[in-house]
Amino acid sequence: MTTHIFSDVIQQMKAATDRQIGVIDAEGTLVACSVPAQIGTKLPKLARLVTLSEDQTVHFSGKTVKALNSFGSSFDYAVYVDGEDELANSLCIMAQVTLNCTKTYYEEKHDKATFVKNIITDNILPGDIYIRAKELHFQPDQNHTVFLVRQNGPADVAAVDVLQGLFPDKQQDFVISINETDIAVVKTVRTDCDSAELMGIALSMEEALKSQLYLKCTIGIGGVAEHLRELADSYKEAQVAIEVGKVFDTEKSIITYENLGIGRLIYQLPTTLCEIFLDEVFKKNSIDTLDQETLFTINKFFENNLNVSETSRKLFVHRNTLVYRLEKIKKLTGLDLREFDHAIIFKVALMVKKYLASRDNKLF
Repeated sequence: MTTHIFSDVIQQMKAATDRQIGVIDAEGTLVACSVPAQIGTKLPKLARLVTLSEDQTVHFSGKTVKALNSFGSSFDYAVYVDGEDELANSLCIMAQVTLNCTKTYYEEKHDKATFVKNIITDNILPGDIYIRAKELHFQPDQNHTVFLVRQNGPADVAAVDVLQGLFPDKQQDFVISINETDIAVVKTVRTDCDSAELMGIALSMEEALKSQLYLKCTIGIGGVAEHLRELADSYKEAQVAIEVGKVFDTEKSIITYENLGIGRLIYQLPTTLCEIFLDEVFKKNSIDTLDQETLFTINKFFENNLNVSETSRKLFVHRNTLVYRLEKIKKLTGLDLREFDHAIIFKVALMVKKYLASRDNKLF
């Protein structure tokens, strides 16, 4: 919402009363006022009271306050008038009605992005999505995919502008700042859009940020949402893609939710269950008894599809040397990696171990 619209209305109302009129946002910042010099003043206590008021009029510190209409579960803006008397109450109600009409008109014409942000962040009731989409002339059953761009290292506010330049059609594609580091790009896609096309879009975003701002980023790609109601799911999938990718695909900067594989399941398991699994698999010796060289050999063996000859060639060792190492692993763990079932168990165990290590790091 562009707050200069509020300022224009308040300045016109100023001629009708000598009472100060102002608008605060959800954080309590004064964004419009009949006394322009006070714009930017912080009133956090007033904002907290409005949040708790359940749409009732609030009287606090010589001000009468009322929240403006919002499609979210919490208020976006509230209007106040100086004074706590009947006149202040009447002026506040009239200001609220006027600003609500102004706000609604503006949003219907211009603010589809706020609507989309409310959907992906679960800040709008499912039943209101269709109604709001109709008001905004928003086609509800158009295909969209959410790309979550997370800046690595110091964030740059110009990243939003760079991404907006890639997707200039603000009626179809939406570039939304989520927080200091995260930007959601809600992109309209074709019905037959495949993973290769989505990867190409993500690559273009990564390249633009790198070339124009020298920014490194990680991009999570959610699934295709066939209806506005599914946008929140696509956004959550993009978040999961980044979080799971940090654990199991550390070398990748673009991660697709659909390609997370078993890592997605492991990430959702309780740590206690993971620890029990490791204890049951490695009854002879703990996985921690394996040194780095052995683990490197195991990973190379997996990378080469359990092919002894190919793995030995990649490791620059004799085939018999690799067989000896595999036998040593079998004696230590009881698992013969040349057997497919044992290899699967060992692979999952390595991923579970990596997951637990990532959880431990988060605690410190």
